Amino acid sequence: MTLGPQRGSAGQGDLRVLLIDDHALFRAGLRELLERRGITVVDAVGDTDAGLRLAREQAPDVVLLDLRMPGKGGIEVLRDLRLADPRARVAILTTSADESDVLRAIQGGARGYLLKDMEPDELIAALDEIVAGGTAVARELTGVLAKAVQGEARAAQVRPAFSDLTPREMEILCHLAAGQSNKAISRALGIADGTVKLHVKGILRKLAVHSRVEAAVIAVEQGLCERERLGEGRR
Repeated sequence: MTLGPQRGSAGQGDLRVLLIDDHALFRAGLRELLERRGITVVDAVGDTDAGLRLAREQAPDVVLLDLRMPGKGGIEVLRDLRLADPRARVAILTTSADESDVLRAIQGGARGYLLKDMEPDELIAALDEIVAGGTAVARELTGVLAKAVQGEARAAQVRPAFSDLTPREMEILCHLAAGQSNKAISRALGIADGTVKLHVKGILRKLAVHSRVEAAVIAVEQGLCERERLGEGRR
C-alpha cells in the first residue's frame, strides 16, 4: 500500500524533494534555491525520525539526505528509508569527499552522492538524472564510483571461483590468509610440504591469480575464512 502521493518520474509534473539535514541555515538556503527552480520541497527537516515519517507519508521523488547527522547517521537513515520503501530514491548531500563514505553510500543503495559546494545547475541536473533512473555522483567523485563498480565486478568474478576449490584447498587458502608458510601449513595439517605446494598451485590456478599473496588478499576481502570458521562452529 502506498501512503501519500504517488512518486513521480522525470518530466511528469513538479519534481518533489524532501530535505533531511541538521543545519537549519543550509536547509533554508537550499529550499529557497530549489523552489526558485520550480522544484517542490515537501518539507525540510533536521530530525531523522521526522524525515523517515515524512518520506513514508509524502513519497517524494528524491530524498536529499545529509551524511553527518546527530543520533542516527546518514548511512543508517539511508538503510531505514530503503527498508521502508525499496523504490525510494535517496541522494546523499554532504561535505565529505571521503572514498569510504562514497562507497558505503552507493553500496547502501543511494542513487546519488552529491557535494554541498556543487554548482546549483549541477545539483538540478543530478536530481533529473536520479528521477530518470540513473545514479548521480559529484563530478569530482566519478573516479571513486568507477573504482566501486570495478570492485563489485571483481568480487562477482571471484565468488564463483571459490566454489571450485576442494575442502582441503579452502583449508590451505585460510592458512595462507593467516600468513603461514608452506612448512607451517604442512606441520599444522600433518601433510607433506610438497603436497602443500601442489595445493597452492591449484588454488592460484582456480582463482586466476599469480601469487599466494594475491590469493590471501582475496580470501580476506571476501571474508572467506570467517565464513569457514562460522561453519565449523555450527557443525
